[in-house]
Parts: sequence; C-alpha cells; structure tokens
Amino acid sequence: MSSPPEITPLPHAELHPLDLTPGASDALLIVDVQNDFLPGGALAVPEGDAILPIIRDLVRLPFGLIATSQDWHPAEHVSFQTAIPAGKWPPHCVAHTHGAALASGLTLPSSTLAVFKGTQAEQDSYSAFGGTDAQGLPLAALLQKQDITRVFVCGLALDYCVRASALDAHAMGFQTILITDACRGIAEDLTPILTELREGGVSCYTSQALGALKHAQ
Repeated sequence: MSSPPEITPLPHAELHPLDLTPGASDALLIVDVQNDFLPGGALAVPEGDAILPIIRDLVRLPFGLIATSQDWHPAEHVSFQTAIPAGKWPPHCVAHTHGAALASGLTLPSSTLAVFKGTQAEQDSYSAFGGTDAQGLPLAALLQKQDITRVFVCGLALDYCVRASALDAHAMGFQTILITDACRGIAEDLTPILTELREGGVSCYTSQALGALKHAQ
C-alpha cells in the first residue's frame, strides 16, 4: 500500500446535545467487529456478540457513510506473543483468515467503506485512523472526501481500538460520539475509559438517543 497523504484536521464545531439524528454529514464507524474478537475467537472480548443486534439497528439509520475497520495482520506481526521480542496479544486477525473476517451477524450495505490496519509486520495500529482502504487512502481522507463532519463510533474493544479511534477522530477535528451500548471492552470496569473519552472531547450516548431500537444494556 502507498504511503498515506498528510491530512489537515477539520476545525472543531459545537455539538448540539439534542441534535443526534444521523444525516448526510455523519458517519458510523464500526471498529473491529471481527470473528477473532467475538466469543470463540482468538482474542475474544467478553460479550462481544451482544453488540451485533444494536449495530444492525444503527446501520438502518440515515448515516451519510458507514465505515468498518479491521485488524489485518501478517502471520508474523509485532503485536503477537509469538513475535521476537514477544508482543502483547495472541495471534489474531491474520489477513484472509476466518478470524479476520467481519462477524457474519453484521448486515452492512454494499456502499460500506472498509479500512484495514496493522497490515505491516513491524507496525501496529489500534486506531481505525491508522488504517487505509484497498487503494492506500487513510480513513480521515476518505471521510473528508465524503464531506463527513461527525463520526459515531462503536465496536470492539472499547478500552483499546474503540478508544484510540474515538480520540483520533476528535483530534482530526470530527465531532465524535461514542455509542456506549454498541461497544464492549476487555476490562471489567470501563468507567476510567469513558471518563478519559469524555475529558478528551468525545460525547457518549446510547443508541436510544440516536433513534435506534431500544435494547437492554
């Protein structure tokens, strides 16, 4: 893949707390909802599959763009415990394997934009904004190309890739909203992560605030 071009951050705009209805300038970013992060996967997030019904409702809302990110690692990746020196995680989401595929329980429109991250053996990226599409264009550039100004973030895992993606979205100048009930994390107590995100400028709401169908949390 080619080197990503530099991205100029968008200016931040005020977010009206009651104006959460998705529209043409809004993107839904679904972070790493892949088989290896679901129950039975190589790096399963507890109750990771519980977010699938919520995301299925979210994708029916009138977002201007839906994007997915995927870990897409080579078989020898720096983050793996089998690497030398050993990384933090067991081998997971190896490119073109079942574990790297998006969960079959997701129903996404054909227009969904896909970005891939962690594609180089010596580089890792928790954030979806470190990913590129098949042509090597980075996520921020793709969102700007579609005139997206606000990003709604959900997925796995809240305390790693979702956190990093949400903070990067805000840093790039996108209004950023975390959909809390459409995320699951690894840690038992995710309160510190939510506090960090709020303090970092990320707004946190449940899917009910967006008009999605109600789900028990």
